[in-house]
Amino acid sequence: MSTPAPAITRIRWPRAYRIIRSAFPPIDLFEDIADPRDWEALASIESKTNPRIWEQIGRLELVPSSRRVSGPGASLLMAPFVHISTDRPGRFTDGTYGVYSAANAEEVAIREVAHHFGRAMANSRETAGWTSQFRVLINAIDLDLHDVRALPAMHHATSYEAPQALARVLRANSSNGIVYQSVRAAGGECAAIFWPNLIPIPLQGDHYDYHWDGVRVDMVRNCRTHAIFGL
Repeated sequence: MSTPAPAITRIRWPRAYRIIRSAFPPIDLFEDIADPRDWEALASIESKTNPRIWEQIGRLELVPSSRRVSGPGASLLMAPFVHISTDRPGRFTDGTYGVYSAANAEEVAIREVAHHFGRAMANSRETAGWTSQFRVLINAIDLDLHDVRALPAMHHATSYEAPQALARVLRANSSNGIVYQSVRAAGGECAAIFWPNLIPIPLQGDHYDYHWDGVRVDMVRNCRTHAIFGL
């Protein structure tokens, strides 16, 4: 690396929170107990009767077999690494590879998703109202991560050029991932994990409805308690 890498810090979050759309179904191949090394062969066989299998399982080639996870709930961990697009970049990925993004508190995850979902709603000029439902995923993080929490360039509100460039180099040099400050929730922290086998398969938590007021996501509703929280 031409410039010094950020310091590495052991990050221990007993509960790490990620929020995804509720509509995403499990991917049977990942949920099975089959050896991940056999996934391509199994998918090839199934494709003879289900031509859409490759669309469902995504870009398997992006995750080496040694990095894959399988079993009940594995879809939740594998999906962000195989369903990627340069049309959906993030702070620490340009969309050519996936990361598992999580926060150290549920509210932080809610606010992070509210920001990005709000941008998508604005771009498509959606009408105001209760819109998509999201679900909370909960696991834990106990990893050595590159720590950029004190680096302002990694936390620009709109430009991801610098963090994407750093992440590309760190990932290529066997980094586990990056810990950084939440840009959407003051005082919160987030992590971008580079490989699925580094963290436990998450469990599902509460579901939330997001409300779009025509300009921004202004509140969320817990589907279990029906409590409404302003953002």
